[in-house]
Amino acid sequence: MNDPVNHPSHYTAGTVEVIDVIEDWVRPAPDPVVGGLQWQVIKYISRMWLKRDPYEDARKAQWYLNRLVNTLAMEAYRDR
Repeated sequence: MNDPVNHPSHYTAGTVEVIDVIEDWVRPAPDPVVGGLQWQVIKYISRMWLKRDPYEDARKAQWYLNRLVNTLAMEAYRDR
């Protein structure tokens, strides 16, 4: 049965729930900001084929990825 609040179908398709994968992959992030940006990229990419408009989700993931890359670049510059 689809539970749109606790276990929406676009999160539970496949053999594992997306949130479990994301939590595992983001855990080593150096800080909450970059981890949050990585979280968003993974979220949008992982479910894009299950949503009404995959192109829109790909663009959202790209927006977060660009912000993540820029954030990492600024941190690398500060550390020099």
